Amino acid sequence: MQKFIRIDMATLKHEITDVPEKYVGLGGRALTSSFVNDEVIPTCHALGKNNKIIFAPGLLSGTSAPNSGRMSVGAKSPLTGTIKESNTGGSSSQMLAKMGIKAFVIEGKPSDDKFYVIKLDMNGVTIEPAPAEILGGCGNYDAIRILGEKYGSHVGIAIIGPAGEHRLPSANISFKDPEGNIRSAGRGGLGAVLGSKNVKAIIIDETGASKVPVADPEAFAAASKVFAKALLDHPVAGQGLALYGTDVLVNIINEAGGLPANNFTGGRIDHNDNFSGETLNATITERGGDGKVSHGCHKGCVIRCSQWYPDKQGKYITSGFEYETIWGLGADAGIKDFDTIAYIDRAMDDVGVDSIEVAVAVATAMEGGLIPWGDGEKVLEIVKEMANPTPLARIIAGGTSIVGKVCGLYRVPVVKDQAIPAYDPRAIKGIGLTYATTTMGADHTAGYCISGNILKVGADIDPLKKEGQIEYARAMQIGTAAIDSTGMCLFVYFGIADSPAGYQALIDMINAQYGLSLTSDDVDELGKNVLRVERDFNKRAGFTNSHDRLPEFMEYEPIAPHNVVWDFSPEEIDEVMKF
Repeated sequence: MQKFIRIDMATLKHEITDVPEKYVGLGGRALTSSFVNDEVIPTCHALGKNNKIIFAPGLLSGTSAPNSGRMSVGAKSPLTGTIKESNTGGSSSQMLAKMGIKAFVIEGKPSDDKFYVIKLDMNGVTIEPAPAEILGGCGNYDAIRILGEKYGSHVGIAIIGPAGEHRLPSANISFKDPEGNIRSAGRGGLGAVLGSKNVKAIIIDETGASKVPVADPEAFAAASKVFAKALLDHPVAGQGLALYGTDVLVNIINEAGGLPANNFTGGRIDHNDNFSGETLNATITERGGDGKVSHGCHKGCVIRCSQWYPDKQGKYITSGFEYETIWGLGADAGIKDFDTIAYIDRAMDDVGVDSIEVAVAVATAMEGGLIPWGDGEKVLEIVKEMANPTPLARIIAGGTSIVGKVCGLYRVPVVKDQAIPAYDPRAIKGIGLTYATTTMGADHTAGYCISGNILKVGADIDPLKKEGQIEYARAMQIGTAAIDSTGMCLFVYFGIADSPAGYQALIDMINAQYGLSLTSDDVDELGKNVLRVERDFNKRAGFTNSHDRLPEFMEYEPIAPHNVVWDFSPEEIDEVMKF
């Protein structure tokens, strides 16, 4: 029997129950969003006592299914004011599933200022004061090492950095990966929510846990084999991402003229080879040492789009060095040195902030005159200051919208106060519809229309034209909501979009695990229902269709080299979420 755990930080007590009936068939994002919609007051202050934060593995987490190790974290976002699901890799999701924990919720707020560590193991829940040495500016890398020495190197760890302790709006939640490095539930400021509960870290010890039960092991194994083949046979999922990581997109998006540069004033740069995916591969290969061209963020990952990036002496700097972060610092903020970008990425992981939000905030601050254009050393200094925030560090960590207001700017690239990432919606119109209409602020992962607009995976739609974009953005958001509920990595889409057998294998694995007979229509309906639930929360929080809009400047400032603007009408945008 699976367990549902509630932890009340006001009383430092917990309750372990059977899973409520309405959540039995849900996992991942479907579960977190349903719970938040059911129990969080939509108009509450996100950092007050009435917000709740929930952690949930996906439906397939903890099994042998390839790429099924993702964790969903849900709450009301202090950055956007909307519902939020943030997704991460690492080891924790698989551990929770093996322990029979369907989800755990943290609610309430202590009356004192003490920070705590919550430990989950097969004996139950323990809440104890956080060690002093991991507080007061201690970075995540040292804190994870210290906690590993205290609780054992085998445990899973979810932790907030100093930014979360200070409840900065861009604070994330970091998760230890199998090698002890950092993966993050990055977007929406959920680290600030955990900090508002005075929870510094969560320890997950699966010692004594058994395998996740599977109703039909033979059918599951057969489907898993088909699914893995679909991923590995695909040129993007099986080859490109392993060779060049997500950073493979630098040259691709630059060539397409959709690479936002200098705070979204251009769509192409001439220093792209400084930090392209090809350069990433060559640099890691040449330096050797700790470097790894390909690496999985959790056990069972066959796509392996992550990597370890080393310094010139071959010593590890950072991992999970993603395209969106590299773009934000390298193209949008104009920092040309790849190593400097890597050190900033590491510093953001160490203090615990969303590397997309902060990178875009940095570029906005450069336009506002707070930081010189392209000054990577100054950016690194400011990010490190977020551990014990100076006023400027607080402003940048407050997010792009805050920076825009402080600087008196109109060119502020946000939707619902969350920074627009890595793909300019004027030149790649499908992703613009996702940015505008997703429930969580601008988020490329909510409906990755880059697949059909640029990569021609699953569809072939001209990125510069409006035709077909509305239907495509709608379908991608529905499908993504379903995938986020399975515990699967979003990138499995590349393997199954053009493979009917691969997609059916995903459904077959769910059916084999739970003894069900779901069809593709059922999976489609799951995704639709997730979106309905999330939109219901936002509506009750005060959001309307008028919030589903891109920044006004994109309607009248053309972006080179195509010299195009954002030209969807409000009525056309509203069609996306009609289903």
